[in-house]
Amino acid sequence: MNFLSFLIPSALAHKTEVSQDVGATLHIEPDDTPRAGEAAQTWFALTRKGGKVIPLKECDCQLAVYSEPRKATAEPLAQPSLEPVSAERYQGIPGTKITFPKPGAYKLELSGKPANDDSFKPFTLKFDVTVAAGTNKSTNQSNNNQQETQTSQEIKNVNTIQTEEQTFPLPIWAIGLGALVIIGGIFAVMRRGRS
Repeated sequence: MNFLSFLIPSALAHKTEVSQDVGATLHIEPDDTPRAGEAAQTWFALTRKGGKVIPLKECDCQLAVYSEPRKATAEPLAQPSLEPVSAERYQGIPGTKITFPKPGAYKLELSGKPANDDSFKPFTLKFDVTVAAGTNKSTNQSNNNQQETQTSQEIKNVNTIQTEEQTFPLPIWAIGLGALVIIGGIFAVMRRGRS
């Protein structure tokens, strides 16, 4: 998709979506890993086909935040107002701060249409976001320790699952067959040695 060639190399690690003749790269601070209960600076490097940046002043844009999975009729958890931000090489692009209530899967839906002309087609871009457990400064230390223990346990569980998926135990018949081949090879060598 040569349409995405307008993206800068550092943005290629971010999430990119395309709709109609508009593309956007999502970035969430810090390092595209938002944490529950913590305000995360979020911005969209919005561009039209050919790589021309679409600043917020040229786009009637709205953002909706949904918890996943969701029903088709579900209302958004939040509809934060967008403000122009400057990030990396982009000036005046859509951005906002989002505080995700809890760890888990979310979907950000950015929709928009031209504010003054027909320079691009109306669009809707959908971004999947995974929110990690955060630290809530207003809770006591025991809650923080409990969250850290739960997060550590989740990491251990994921590592265990990955380790189990990566190990391929041999069936007993395969081990037996291998042993027969080795024993047969030993007898063949011994027989040649006697002749």
